[in-house]
Amino acid sequence: MKQGDLVTRKSYGGDIVFKIQEIRRQQAVLRGVELRLLADAPLPDLEFVPQLDPFQYMSPPHPWWMETMKRSLTSATVPVPTGSETQPPSYWPGAAESAKPRPAYFDMPGKVLHLDGDPAYLRKCMGLYGELRVPAEGYYVPEASMADALYRLLPQSQPDIVVITGHDGILKQRQSLDITQLSSYKNSHNFVNAVRAARAYEKNRDALTVIAGACQSHFEALLQAGANFASSPARVLIHALDPLCIAAKVAYTPIRDTVDIIDVIGLTHSGIEGLGGIESRGSYRRGVPKIPYAVPK
Repeated sequence: MKQGDLVTRKSYGGDIVFKIQEIRRQQAVLRGVELRLLADAPLPDLEFVPQLDPFQYMSPPHPWWMETMKRSLTSATVPVPTGSETQPPSYWPGAAESAKPRPAYFDMPGKVLHLDGDPAYLRKCMGLYGELRVPAEGYYVPEASMADALYRLLPQSQPDIVVITGHDGILKQRQSLDITQLSSYKNSHNFVNAVRAARAYEKNRDALTVIAGACQSHFEALLQAGANFASSPARVLIHALDPLCIAAKVAYTPIRDTVDIIDVIGLTHSGIEGLGGIESRGSYRRGVPKIPYAVPK
């Protein structure tokens, strides 16, 4: 067996497909292909799976999921019908102007800065941001380096939403110990440090929405550090695309509205056991007039 091979663990009944990230003597460091899980296992416990495109093992967004996402994003930005607005009397100042046809709006969804500890997940997420028309910048950053990267990237990118994710998990030898301690997790302390770096840049949770965590992450510590949404309340595994679901919904919720927490978590694969959060405002804006040409970047 070698780095990059796709494997399952015999002792767990082959329930999860992993990629071998590293081999240390007779131990393999494993990253989930579909789930944001970091694990390790002895080499004799591993079993090969067909070495095809790893994304065949990642449940793709089913057509119903994509349609649900698109409907959800669109419904949050439906304009108020002009017929429901009260027309001012003709003798009011400016009445003639108010009777003119309304100019066309242009959309300005919130911008996402996505830091991911897994390059394959990052590529998949960036493609889906494009399909959902969410403006996003993505960077592959190892979890231990995320806090330092944010000090540099946040002033440069100036996002409305930050996603801080990758791989995590409860350390195997500590599962019977106190899971309230950050030392019981593989990367939760790195995510906490990254959230603190984001809050050092912007303290207002409505000005910068922070989404943080991965499989089994320390939910309470991430919220306390300043995250708006985090994993994992029940310390369960979360899907690779779950943080993206929340980011896209926040990006298309109008700034005058708070994000419906139950609605947005219902869009994820892992549900309320995998993700939670606090009331947060959206970051979608409208503007006029509609610009007929492309703005240079």
